[in-house]
Amino acid sequence: MGKLDGKVAIVTGGGRGIGKATAERFAAEGATVIVATRTAAPGQETVDAILAAGGTASLSAIDVGDREAVRTMVAQTAQTHGRIDVIVHNAAYIPMGPLGTVSDKDFDTMLNVGLKAAFWLTEDALPYFKKSPAGRILVTSSGAGNRKSIAGMVHYGALKTAITGFVRGAGLELAPYGITVNAIEPGLTDTYSLHANMTDDQISATAARIPIKRPGKPEEIAAGFLFLASEEAGYMTGQSFSIDGGSSLGDAVPLAMAGLQG
Repeated sequence: MGKLDGKVAIVTGGGRGIGKATAERFAAEGATVIVATRTAAPGQETVDAILAAGGTASLSAIDVGDREAVRTMVAQTAQTHGRIDVIVHNAAYIPMGPLGTVSDKDFDTMLNVGLKAAFWLTEDALPYFKKSPAGRILVTSSGAGNRKSIAGMVHYGALKTAITGFVRGAGLELAPYGITVNAIEPGLTDTYSLHANMTDDQISATAARIPIKRPGKPEEIAAGFLFLASEEAGYMTGQSFSIDGGSSLGDAVPLAMAGLQG
Protein backbone atom coordinates (compact mmCIF):
# COMPACT_ATOMS: atom_id res chain seq x y z
CA MET A 1 0.00 0.00 0.00
CA GLY A 2 1.14 3.51 -0.77
CA LYS A 3 1.16 6.32 1.78
CA LEU A 4 -1.31 8.34 -0.31
CA ASP A 5 -3.61 5.61 -1.61
CA GLY A 6 -6.97 7.04 -2.67
CA LYS A 7 -5.93 10.66 -2.16
CA VAL A 8 -6.33 13.38 -4.77
CA ALA A 9 -3.47 15.88 -4.93
CA ILE A 10 -2.92 19.09 -6.88
CA VAL A 11 0.73 20.02 -7.48
CA THR A 12 1.34 23.46 -8.94
CA GLY A 13 4.54 24.07 -10.86
CA GLY A 14 4.55 20.34 -11.54
CA GLY A 15 6.32 20.47 -14.88
CA ARG A 16 9.90 20.68 -13.71
CA GLY A 17 12.22 20.36 -10.75
CA ILE A 18 10.75 20.03 -7.28
CA GLY A 19 7.16 20.06 -8.55
CA LYS A 20 7.83 17.30 -11.06
CA ALA A 21 9.62 15.14 -8.50
CA THR A 22 6.81 15.68 -5.99
CA ALA A 23 4.07 14.84 -8.48
CA GLU A 24 5.86 11.65 -9.51
CA ARG A 25 6.52 10.60 -5.90
CA PHE A 26 2.93 11.23 -4.85
CA ALA A 27 1.64 9.18 -7.78
CA ALA A 28 4.04 6.36 -6.92
CA GLU A 29 2.51 6.37 -3.43
CA GLY A 30 -1.02 5.94 -4.78
CA ALA A 31 -2.31 9.49 -5.20
CA THR A 32 -4.25 10.74 -8.19
CA VAL A 33 -2.22 13.80 -9.19
CA ILE A 34 -3.33 16.90 -11.03
CA VAL A 35 -0.20 18.45 -12.51
CA ALA A 36 -0.87 22.19 -12.70
CA THR A 37 1.59 24.16 -14.78
CA ARG A 38 1.52 27.33 -16.85
CA THR A 39 3.48 25.79 -19.73
CA ALA A 40 1.68 22.69 -20.98
CA ALA A 41 4.61 20.81 -22.56
CA PRO A 42 6.68 20.11 -19.42
CA GLY A 43 3.52 19.43 -17.45
CA GLN A 44 2.47 16.82 -20.00
CA GLU A 45 5.91 15.24 -19.74
CA THR A 46 5.34 14.81 -16.01
CA VAL A 47 1.90 13.30 -16.62
CA ASP A 48 3.29 10.94 -19.25
CA ALA A 49 6.05 9.80 -16.90
CA ILE A 50 3.50 9.08 -14.17
CA LEU A 51 1.23 7.16 -16.53
CA ALA A 52 4.18 5.16 -17.89
CA ALA A 53 5.06 4.16 -14.33
CA GLY A 54 1.52 2.93 -13.70
CA GLY A 55 0.25 5.95 -11.79
CA THR A 56 -2.76 8.20 -12.29
CA ALA A 57 -2.39 11.82 -13.35
CA SER A 58 -3.83 14.54 -15.52
CA LEU A 59 -2.70 17.94 -16.74
CA SER A 60 -4.18 21.30 -15.86
CA ALA A 61 -2.53 24.00 -17.97
CA ILE A 62 -3.08 26.98 -15.71
CA ASP A 63 -1.57 30.29 -14.70
CA VAL A 64 -2.01 30.17 -10.92
CA GLY A 65 -1.53 33.93 -10.86
CA ASP A 66 -5.00 34.22 -12.41
CA ARG A 67 -7.72 34.21 -9.75
CA GLU A 68 -10.50 32.82 -11.94
CA ALA A 69 -8.26 30.14 -13.42
CA VAL A 70 -7.51 28.81 -9.94
CA ARG A 71 -11.17 28.75 -9.03
CA THR A 72 -12.02 26.85 -12.22
CA MET A 73 -9.23 24.29 -11.76
CA VAL A 74 -10.23 23.50 -8.19
CA ALA A 75 -13.90 23.14 -9.13
CA GLN A 76 -13.09 20.89 -12.08
CA THR A 77 -10.81 18.72 -9.95
CA ALA A 78 -13.50 18.26 -7.32
CA GLN A 79 -16.16 17.56 -9.95
CA THR A 80 -14.00 14.97 -11.71
CA HIS A 81 -12.61 13.17 -8.70
CA GLY A 82 -15.14 13.90 -5.97
CA ARG A 83 -12.53 15.05 -3.48
CA ILE A 84 -9.35 17.05 -2.88
CA ASP A 85 -6.99 15.95 -0.12
CA VAL A 86 -3.61 17.57 -0.78
CA ILE A 87 -2.38 20.74 -2.42
CA VAL A 88 1.31 21.38 -2.97
CA HIS A 89 1.78 24.98 -4.06
CA ASN A 90 5.19 24.96 -5.70
CA ALA A 91 4.70 27.34 -8.63
CA ALA A 92 6.84 30.46 -8.53
CA TYR A 93 7.83 33.54 -10.47
CA ILE A 94 11.19 34.89 -9.34
CA PRO A 95 12.33 38.31 -10.56
CA MET A 96 15.91 38.93 -9.48
CA GLY A 97 17.76 42.22 -9.14
CA PRO A 98 18.74 44.91 -6.67
CA LEU A 99 16.20 47.28 -5.19
CA GLY A 100 14.97 49.69 -7.82
CA THR A 101 15.49 47.30 -10.74
CA VAL A 102 12.47 45.00 -10.39
CA SER A 103 9.43 46.42 -12.18
CA ASP A 104 6.07 46.79 -10.50
CA LYS A 105 4.64 44.38 -13.06
CA ASP A 106 7.17 41.68 -12.19
CA PHE A 107 6.69 42.31 -8.48
CA ASP A 108 2.91 41.98 -8.81
CA THR A 109 3.26 38.78 -10.84
CA MET A 110 5.55 37.33 -8.19
CA LEU A 111 3.03 38.11 -5.46
CA ASN A 112 0.11 36.72 -7.45
CA VAL A 113 1.84 33.45 -8.31
CA GLY A 114 3.71 32.91 -5.07
CA LEU A 115 1.52 34.35 -2.32
CA LYS A 116 -1.99 35.15 -3.47
CA ALA A 117 -2.32 31.78 -5.18
CA ALA A 118 -1.64 30.07 -1.83
CA PHE A 119 -4.67 31.88 -0.42
CA TRP A 120 -6.80 31.25 -3.52
CA LEU A 121 -6.03 27.53 -3.65
CA THR A 122 -6.77 27.15 0.04
CA GLU A 123 -9.97 29.16 -0.02
CA ASP A 124 -11.36 27.37 -3.08
CA ALA A 125 -10.43 23.88 -1.89
CA LEU A 126 -11.50 24.43 1.73
CA PRO A 127 -15.00 22.89 1.38
CA TYR A 128 -13.40 19.70 0.03
CA PHE A 129 -10.57 19.70 2.57
CA LYS A 130 -13.14 19.80 5.36
CA LYS A 131 -14.57 16.53 4.00
CA SER A 132 -11.16 14.89 3.73
CA PRO A 133 -9.99 12.66 6.59
CA ALA A 134 -6.56 14.30 6.40
CA GLY A 135 -6.39 17.53 4.42
CA ARG A 136 -2.91 18.82 3.68
CA ILE A 137 -1.86 22.26 2.39
CA LEU A 138 1.85 22.36 1.54
CA VAL A 139 3.94 25.20 0.17
CA THR A 140 7.44 25.52 -1.23
CA SER A 141 9.05 28.33 0.72
CA SER A 142 12.70 29.36 1.10
CA GLY A 143 15.31 30.20 3.67
CA ALA A 144 15.68 33.52 1.83
CA GLY A 145 13.97 36.15 3.92
CA ASN A 146 13.18 33.67 6.69
CA ARG A 147 16.65 32.56 7.76
CA LYS A 148 19.01 34.79 5.82
CA SER A 149 19.05 37.68 3.37
CA ILE A 150 20.41 37.38 -0.16
CA ALA A 151 21.49 40.43 -2.14
CA GLY A 152 19.44 40.83 -5.31
CA MET A 153 16.57 38.77 -3.88
CA VAL A 154 14.96 41.25 -1.51
CA HIS A 155 11.57 40.95 -3.23
CA TYR A 156 11.71 37.15 -3.16
CA GLY A 157 12.78 37.13 0.48
CA ALA A 158 9.86 39.37 1.41
CA LEU A 159 7.50 37.02 -0.43
CA LYS A 160 8.77 33.95 1.39
CA THR A 161 8.55 35.71 4.74
CA ALA A 162 4.91 36.38 3.92
CA ILE A 163 4.47 32.68 3.05
CA THR A 164 5.69 31.82 6.55
CA GLY A 165 2.98 34.10 7.95
CA PHE A 166 0.39 32.37 5.78
CA VAL A 167 1.52 28.91 6.91
CA ARG A 168 1.42 29.82 10.59
CA GLY A 169 -1.90 31.64 10.45
CA ALA A 170 -3.67 29.12 8.23
CA GLY A 171 -2.22 26.27 10.28
CA LEU A 172 -3.82 27.72 13.42
CA GLU A 173 -7.15 28.55 11.81
CA LEU A 174 -7.64 25.23 10.01
CA ALA A 175 -6.36 22.89 12.72
CA PRO A 176 -9.84 22.30 14.22
CA TYR A 177 -10.86 20.72 10.90
CA GLY A 178 -7.93 18.32 10.93
CA ILE A 179 -6.30 20.24 8.05
CA THR A 180 -2.58 20.80 8.40
CA VAL A 181 -0.56 23.56 6.71
CA ASN A 182 3.21 23.30 6.38
CA ALA A 183 6.07 24.50 4.19
CA ILE A 184 9.45 23.25 3.10
CA GLU A 185 12.36 25.65 2.64
CA PRO A 186 14.66 24.05 0.07
CA GLY A 187 18.25 25.14 -0.19
CA LEU A 188 20.23 25.14 -3.44
CA THR A 189 18.53 22.43 -5.49
CA ASP A 190 19.60 20.90 -8.80
CA THR A 191 16.72 22.03 -11.00
CA TYR A 192 16.12 23.48 -14.46
CA SER A 193 15.69 26.90 -12.88
CA LEU A 194 19.06 26.68 -11.12
CA HIS A 195 20.92 25.97 -14.33
CA ALA A 196 18.95 28.65 -16.18
CA ASN A 197 20.06 31.32 -13.71
CA MET A 198 23.58 30.25 -12.70
CA THR A 199 26.66 29.03 -14.52
CA ASP A 200 28.26 25.72 -13.59
CA ASP A 201 31.11 27.62 -11.92
CA GLN A 202 28.67 29.68 -9.87
CA ILE A 203 26.82 26.55 -8.81
CA SER A 204 30.06 24.85 -7.77
CA ALA A 205 31.21 27.89 -5.81
CA THR A 206 27.87 28.12 -4.01
CA ALA A 207 27.78 24.40 -3.27
CA ALA A 208 31.24 24.62 -1.73
CA ARG A 209 29.79 26.83 1.01
CA ILE A 210 27.06 24.34 1.88
CA PRO A 211 27.97 22.12 4.84
CA ILE A 212 26.96 18.98 2.89
CA LYS A 213 28.94 20.29 -0.11
CA ARG A 214 26.41 19.76 -2.89
CA PRO A 215 23.07 20.96 -4.20
CA GLY A 216 20.01 19.06 -3.11
CA LYS A 217 18.12 16.73 -5.41
CA PRO A 218 14.48 17.48 -6.28
CA GLU A 219 13.66 13.98 -5.08
CA GLU A 220 14.97 14.85 -1.61
CA ILE A 221 12.58 17.78 -1.38
CA ALA A 222 9.76 15.59 -2.70
CA ALA A 223 10.45 13.07 0.08
CA GLY A 224 9.86 15.86 2.60
CA PHE A 225 6.57 16.78 0.97
CA LEU A 226 5.52 13.13 0.97
CA PHE A 227 6.10 12.89 4.71
CA LEU A 228 4.12 16.08 5.37
CA ALA A 229 1.27 14.80 3.16
CA SER A 230 1.15 11.43 4.92
CA GLU A 231 -0.79 10.38 8.00
CA GLU A 232 2.49 10.21 9.89
CA ALA A 233 2.66 14.02 9.92
CA GLY A 234 -0.86 14.54 11.21
CA TYR A 235 0.33 16.24 14.41
CA MET A 236 2.50 18.81 12.63
CA THR A 237 1.07 22.09 11.42
CA GLY A 238 2.03 25.72 10.91
CA GLN A 239 5.69 24.82 10.48
CA SER A 240 8.40 25.53 7.90
CA PHE A 241 11.09 22.90 7.54
CA SER A 242 14.54 23.42 6.01
CA ILE A 243 15.91 20.83 3.59
CA ASP A 244 19.05 22.70 2.68
CA GLY A 245 22.15 20.62 3.35
CA GLY A 246 22.81 22.72 6.42
CA SER A 247 22.90 26.06 4.60
CA SER A 248 20.78 27.76 7.25
CA LEU A 249 23.36 26.79 9.89
CA GLY A 250 25.99 29.08 8.36
CA ASP A 251 28.75 28.92 5.77
CA ALA A 252 30.92 25.81 5.74
CA VAL A 253 34.36 26.97 6.89
CA PRO A 254 37.29 24.52 7.14
CA LEU A 255 38.15 23.79 10.76
CA ALA A 256 41.69 25.04 10.27
CA MET A 257 40.38 28.45 9.20
CA ALA A 258 38.25 28.54 12.31
CA GLY A 259 41.28 27.87 14.49
CA LEU A 260 40.17 24.31 15.25
CA GLN A 261 41.67 20.95 14.53
CA GLY A 262 39.93 18.50 12.20
